[in-house]
Amino acid sequence: MTIEQLEAEVLNLPQTERARLAQRLIASLDANAPLERAWYDEAERRLAAVESGGLPEFPADEVLAEFGLAPLR
Repeated sequence: MTIEQLEAEVLNLPQTERARLAQRLIASLDANAPLERAWYDEAERRLAAVESGGLPEFPADEVLAEFGLAPLR
């Protein structure tokens, strides 16, 4: 498979999958890749837990207010 063929296939992926792939590719170029990968894996784990109902969700405005920060707008 050529790079052009691979690129064409990747561009046919859904946007979320392309974004995930882009993050992984960029992380692979970084000298801090193991640390970045650990954060990425943790974020994926937490997202899966939230999506499965294993972790509660909190509105961002409430969380920011707890820390005295302005709501997102």
